[in-house]
Amino acid sequence: MVGMKPKDVVPSAAVKFFGAGTAACIADLITFPLDTAKVRLQIQGESQKAEGGNAVKYRGVFGTITTMVRTEGPRSLYNGLVAGLQRQMSFASVRIGLYDSMKQFYTRGTESAGIVTRLMAGCTTGAMAVAFAQPTDVVKVRFQAEVRPSDGGRRYSSTLDAYKTIARDEGVRGLWKGCMPNITRNAIVNCAELVTYDTIKELILKYDLMTDNLPCHFTAAFGAGFCTTVVASPVDVVKTRFMNSGSGQYSSALNCAFTMLRNEGPTAFYKGFMPSFLRLGSWNIVMFVTYEQIKRGMTRAQQYWESPF
Repeated sequence: MVGMKPKDVVPSAAVKFFGAGTAACIADLITFPLDTAKVRLQIQGESQKAEGGNAVKYRGVFGTITTMVRTEGPRSLYNGLVAGLQRQMSFASVRIGLYDSMKQFYTRGTESAGIVTRLMAGCTTGAMAVAFAQPTDVVKVRFQAEVRPSDGGRRYSSTLDAYKTIARDEGVRGLWKGCMPNITRNAIVNCAELVTYDTIKELILKYDLMTDNLPCHFTAAFGAGFCTTVVASPVDVVKTRFMNSGSGQYSSALNCAFTMLRNEGPTAFYKGFMPSFLRLGSWNIVMFVTYEQIKRGMTRAQQYWESPF
């Protein structure tokens, strides 16, 4: 990330890798109910059609959260949290933690990185992260999308059971279901999120609007969250629907998109926009602010241990 002065010690790749995963887990713990509400809103039209129009009607992000708490209990807001944390520790570590290293790779170690280089770095780490962590995302979405019935029965008894059941019933490929739309989504998300954050932060520091501290990180993260939501929402909805679908429901991600367009119209691609923005905006703020502080703290600790006197 930008903002390091010549006298500053640049955090190592290991510090960035660990710091990104840890910061993403903290952000997920805080914003997970918003993510669950987003998933429920995104699959709502699909579930209503499957259940003959008798499915629970969710209205808005806070209405969805209230309905879930009333009908399924507060714990339902954290369905899939274990898989979500597994996802962030493996996923964010790669896509965010290796972003600067990938920028240096494309610029052959020079400090100057143009917008094209940043976009290439964002696309590369985003695609790498999905290929590595896709099974955790599939399980997370399945848990979040499940409406717990009144008899207490559940689709999967635990996170480990979900991995085993999906692999047994749908094959190992089932754990990578929706991998291509997810790669597309996360290439877009990574570019919008990291490049926007990087660029906004660089401009703020360049024109001395703020110092490289918490208000600067907050502003850049908020802008990154909004831009990411606008750009990535359509792909995110298709990804969620496709990953949650039963075997044979859609022949491909494109078929899922065309089915949505035909049955629900173009506005279906922006279902759950407000919870997406609330979630991505707040997630970006928590994650980037925490990430910057973890990087600084770990770098100072590393300096102290290397030269304690």
